Amino acid sequence: MRDPAAPRDPAHAPMPYRPDIDGLRAVAVLSVVLYHFGLPWLGGGFTGVDVFFVISGFLIGGILWREYEAEGRIRLGAFYLRRFRRLAPAFFTMALLTTALGAALLLPFEFREFGKSLIAATVYLSNVLFYRQAGYFDTGAEMKPLLHTWSLAVEEQFYIVLPLLILLLSRKRSLLLLALVTLWAGSLGSSILATPTHPGAAFYLFPFRAWELLSGVLLAIWGLETGRVWRGHPALSWAGLALVLGSVLLIPAGPLFPGLLALAPVLGAVLLIGNGTGASPVNRALSHPAALFFGRISYSLYLWHWPVLCLSLYLRGEYSGALEALCWMALSVALAWLSWRFVETPMRRARLPGIAIVGGTALASAATLGVGAWLYLGDGLAQRFGPSVRPHIAASADFLQDWSRCTTPAGGPLMGIETCPIGPEGPPQVLVWGDSHVRAFKEGLDLAAHEAGVPGLIIWRAGCPPLFGVRKTESAATPAQDRACTQANLQIRQALPAMPDLQRIALIGRWTYYAHGAGIGLDAANTIRIFPIDAPTPADAPQSQIVAEAARTTVAELRAGGAEVIALRQPPEIPRYDSRLAARETAHAGWPLAPAPVTEPEVARGILDQRVSEAEAPWRAMAEANEITLVDTWPRFCDAAACHALHGSAEGMQGWYFDNNHITNTAARALRDLFAPIFGTKVAGL
Repeated sequence: MRDPAAPRDPAHAPMPYRPDIDGLRAVAVLSVVLYHFGLPWLGGGFTGVDVFFVISGFLIGGILWREYEAEGRIRLGAFYLRRFRRLAPAFFTMALLTTALGAALLLPFEFREFGKSLIAATVYLSNVLFYRQAGYFDTGAEMKPLLHTWSLAVEEQFYIVLPLLILLLSRKRSLLLLALVTLWAGSLGSSILATPTHPGAAFYLFPFRAWELLSGVLLAIWGLETGRVWRGHPALSWAGLALVLGSVLLIPAGPLFPGLLALAPVLGAVLLIGNGTGASPVNRALSHPAALFFGRISYSLYLWHWPVLCLSLYLRGEYSGALEALCWMALSVALAWLSWRFVETPMRRARLPGIAIVGGTALASAATLGVGAWLYLGDGLAQRFGPSVRPHIAASADFLQDWSRCTTPAGGPLMGIETCPIGPEGPPQVLVWGDSHVRAFKEGLDLAAHEAGVPGLIIWRAGCPPLFGVRKTESAATPAQDRACTQANLQIRQALPAMPDLQRIALIGRWTYYAHGAGIGLDAANTIRIFPIDAPTPADAPQSQIVAEAARTTVAELRAGGAEVIALRQPPEIPRYDSRLAARETAHAGWPLAPAPVTEPEVARGILDQRVSEAEAPWRAMAEANEITLVDTWPRFCDAAACHALHGSAEGMQGWYFDNNHITNTAARALRDLFAPIFGTKVAGL
């Protein structure tokens, strides 16, 4: 309703303090913090960010619209000075202190990526960077201490776009309002349409989030134009609170968000702000001193909680329980209060000339950009660590291959399947088909193909056994990936008769995983089920029997097509080794809070015998019957007593394993002579 006593020209009225908005900030930030620290019943706590967007849009939109109404223009310089004064000091303090902690904790490849994110956050593009990397809900989030700055980047982009839009259309008021409403509708519609097909873009990128900020802007404009005093029926406040809390409790994390689901927290925030000065129990609760405390430190708390969470989990591996998580949360709150009290508040109150604010922001930006570039170009400063850590560090960064020659044919028998040439140019004479172990061996296979002068082709798909007549479901894969495996293998089966130039076909896979249905040691939680499609094996037969029958069927079909079949004996699994975890444990040895080491870079051969014997039995039988050539990798990884992840002398130790079953590029290149049978040459010495 309109207040009869309200000024006729609301543009000249100062914006009064709204304690309810600080209370709403508290709800938003605590939802995010508690969600990130693992409170089990806050499944949608991340929607607190959406509430923040509405608050930001309301406050900034109100400031700009008042100025526009009063003076007919926007003073960009003054606006950005206020933004720098409000946001920059706490951000740069957090960024530089997090960098210092990262220098003590993060491994080189992680510190290198941190340098990239530091640059992106400084120039307000971290949302774009993290969109191009892994998703917000991925398991690698603990390696990204600046991941939370994606939302700050969205807001900063909003701070650039909105004032410029008002300036551009300042002489056409009705057109400006129409443009704001149109942009709101277009952004909301694009978010709804993009979320099912491009959830990462809809989550991170400004065009798909702008409607949330514009919801606050349009609310502020409506209130100023109608002279509202932000009082309505208490039921509206209760409805807003129900929508916000319902979102925090019920909205699931994942690819369905934001889209339509984001309407709930945004509408809830609009209702709470639009009715925030009324005498209702909701507004009294939002104005409680405890809520005001968290509301006032909300910006610093949002800045600090994520680095504390990430770096503590990085060091600890996992929390010992709820009490430890509570202690780390308390540290976040303490740091936030210190930041608010000694950084935010003094900078807001300081009487500084504009040139000092701009100069200080420029110097701080130059510092973070320089440090970020130093970390990125210096490959994460590996020299920070001693010789005992470096083999593990080198192994952890030695799992990326050059796939620039790969293509996805638009026609032909392998249409739609990514194929990767190896060796010299020419029609492929060899096909190497398999799972992610093919990826691990790629550099060695490519070298062997070049040395033999034989062009070849690689086809690989993670977790997908190179076998005919089976399908799989895997804990580490989505249903779509499982279906893609089945479809690709069927297509390969149909395509091979149309590829008469193939002389040899090599099969490479993690055979023990498929036969037993689970990983081992550190990846024991990964499970896979194999089902027969057209093989005579009963569906309820033991999985090792299903895999063995599929192996025999596959080899028989390949040989019937005229190709020689080579199978690679899976490298020995080192159950309790992971190069990244081993590097962390070695680097953090002696730290007071570091957990006890769990990695072991070797395994006794006797431990593996039972696991491998059943999985390898069909391949050994076919080799003894001269149906396949079985290439044995074990002599290069093992001695009589044990198999090892590290090889070489103490002065020149090399990591040959990336995790407990994938080898590094260094190992693949060292083993390239073993691949000679694949390319029609003899193994040296045989």
